[in-house]
Amino acid sequence: MYLPPHDPHVDDPMRFKPLFRIHLMERKCATVECMYGHKGPHNGHIQIVKKDEFSTKCNQTDHHRMSGGRQEEFRTWLREEWGRTLEDIFHEHMQELILMKFIYTSQYDNCLTYRRIYLPPSSPDDLIKPGLFKGTYGSHGLEIVMLSFHGKKAKGTKITGDPNIPAGQQTVEIDLAHPLQLPGIENLCDFSELSRIVLEVQEQVRREEQEEERRQEEEDHSQQAASLPAAKPLGGEGAEGEETAAGAEGTTQDKAPASQPFVLPMGVISRNEDYPRTCRICFYGTGLIAGHGFTSPERTPGVFVLFDDDRFGFIWLELKSFSLYSRIKVSFQNAEAPSREAFDEMLKNIQSLAT
Repeated sequence: MYLPPHDPHVDDPMRFKPLFRIHLMERKCATVECMYGHKGPHNGHIQIVKKDEFSTKCNQTDHHRMSGGRQEEFRTWLREEWGRTLEDIFHEHMQELILMKFIYTSQYDNCLTYRRIYLPPSSPDDLIKPGLFKGTYGSHGLEIVMLSFHGKKAKGTKITGDPNIPAGQQTVEIDLAHPLQLPGIENLCDFSELSRIVLEVQEQVRREEQEEERRQEEEDHSQQAASLPAAKPLGGEGAEGEETAAGAEGTTQDKAPASQPFVLPMGVISRNEDYPRTCRICFYGTGLIAGHGFTSPERTPGVFVLFDDDRFGFIWLELKSFSLYSRIKVSFQNAEAPSREAFDEMLKNIQSLAT
């Protein structure tokens, strides 16, 4: 497992932690060992669930327990996962969130399901190269986000989650059709000025969406009326698809090489104060927030800030907080050996031996 660096150091390298290992021996014998805990490798099991998915199970979970009980396990987990002790964390809300994460993760005892992640395709027209990024999420610590581009939109999807927003949810969406012109560095320090600019763009986006819905309804009505006396012309769908594709291609934003001064407005909280002081371009966007257990989710306005090819940020307007993201550049150990096909075949062989 590749873990993010300790909060809030997004530019530090990923941390490597073995979870299980497979021994392939002569006479088509194979054994699976769980690597979880601090008592060394012990007996485990692997099972194929479906395509691109398999699960692991520890058969000796007593190897995960410590002599000092759950309190010692929690303190050890805290040092390894967060690089600190509970005494170092003064914020009561952060202590609560960390304890929730420990309870949530430790209950599985390395009995986990793994699903393959397909990285997004890359296009020369993309603002930056898509891929995986480490990001700061306040008291939740660092999380992994996958950035992808979809015509007029860019999306950040959570690969790892937290008690509020789980993995798989779209944490941020960037509207590439609406770049933001930030005020001068003196006025940028004023949060109310930035808020005014963003809310004006939000209202503009709302009006454009309403106009688009109205235009689409009129087109649907006219198409229905035209289809009554005669059949739909051949090639209509194809022509419509070509027009949509051409329109999306035409709205691709040009990369802006020039930089401009950047500073966070007064009152905006950032876990990492070592953010870049210049940026290339900013866009209007929305961020997903929710209560514990993903209750009452809603998209709120924000500012996407592109710093360079490997770093970007997002200002959460409603939360008055800032997330800094840094690209994951690690060459994953043994990522190409074995190949996907060889690994799938190996799992099938193990499963057939077990049965």
